[in-house]
Amino acid sequence: MNENLPPCPECSCEYTYEMNDLVVCPECAHEWVPSEGAADDAPGERVVKDAVGNVLNDGDTVTVVKALKVKGNPSGIKAGTKVRNIRLVDGVDGHDIDCRIDGFGAMQLKSSVVKKA
Repeated sequence: MNENLPPCPECSCEYTYEMNDLVVCPECAHEWVPSEGAADDAPGERVVKDAVGNVLNDGDTVTVVKALKVKGNPSGIKAGTKVRNIRLVDGVDGHDIDCRIDGFGAMQLKSSVVKKA
């Protein structure tokens, strides 16, 4: 057992303990991965990778790697569609790319369905 466990980031309790890969606070029941606490030192520095592992940045051009269905539209987004000038966001359900696709308008995509062009 590690004697130098970090205090809880939620309530600052110093009586945290390890449970498998997590660190748990007995007072507020907050669970976290210890390496995530080190990443909090540089806020805004999250890494988003595409389907093949390339790091994506704001303003990149990506290509859709598989056909996607779009609600309210009889034809979906075809594989191979280029999307220019993406913006990385903290989206819902893993949709971390905000973009505008010609013929469809503004929408959010998951980084796992695109490849950096």
